[in-house]
Amino acid sequence: MLETGIVNRVSDLVIEAGALILAELRRPGGPRGSGYKAEVDVEIEVMLRRGLEQILNCDFVGEETGRHQTGHRYCWVVDPNDGTADFLAGRSGSAVSVGLLDEGEPVLGVVYAPATLRGPDCIAWQQGMRSLLRNGQAIEPCGANRVLQGSVVFVSTAAASKRAENDILCAPAICEPMPSIANRLARVAAGDGAAGVSLYPVSPHDVVAGHALLKAVGGDILDQDGKPIRYTASAEFIHPVEHCFGGQSEACRTLLARPWLNLLQLSPEV
Repeated sequence: MLETGIVNRVSDLVIEAGALILAELRRPGGPRGSGYKAEVDVEIEVMLRRGLEQILNCDFVGEETGRHQTGHRYCWVVDPNDGTADFLAGRSGSAVSVGLLDEGEPVLGVVYAPATLRGPDCIAWQQGMRSLLRNGQAIEPCGANRVLQGSVVFVSTAAASKRAENDILCAPAICEPMPSIANRLARVAAGDGAAGVSLYPVSPHDVVAGHALLKAVGGDILDQDGKPIRYTASAEFIHPVEHCFGGQSEACRTLLARPWLNLLQLSPEV
């Protein structure tokens, strides 16, 4: 069993990492990097790796600095800046994502978006807690278990160019484009929406933290075939994941039945 309160130490570290994202966004000339690579991503992951090893010295899988795996039961899974392409384009909403697996099971998640239209947003949980923490305060999620009128489905920012088509696929809910699948999943767990969707292939470092948060409220993540996403002890997907749908089971299965492939044929970026 994890040490009680470890999530608070991880959250402090992740918020410290988020300050580097903010500083980079405010940098004269904009963030360093191009395409899907920002220089600050490596800097953040190095800092996180050192700090996480001090909190719990175990295996580590990061998007930028690779793997350190010894067969330890626990494994940190880190994306230092989920949503890098949007970040480099000057859009707010990218997120630091830190998850912890115990023999392949998500047992801790912290997702922090330091720059959003609503302000900084840190959503966190660890196994054994009765509720999520949002910006340090316990919350009771009140989001929709189903895709209902007035509910929201979080999709990628590329969906903004096909907003009408995405709204049809999400009906009777509406779609809300935003960076970072980690943050989409975290906000669903916190009750802001019915589901979070990615039509891009994802990796474990994109979703482990958000998966832990969804698990805390009885949710899950389904892949393109409707299979619940699961991980090996070495932090790999058991099955390849091309698309994912995160939230309560009924909402995910409703969306999964929609003809998303038609949208992909209209545009490769949705």
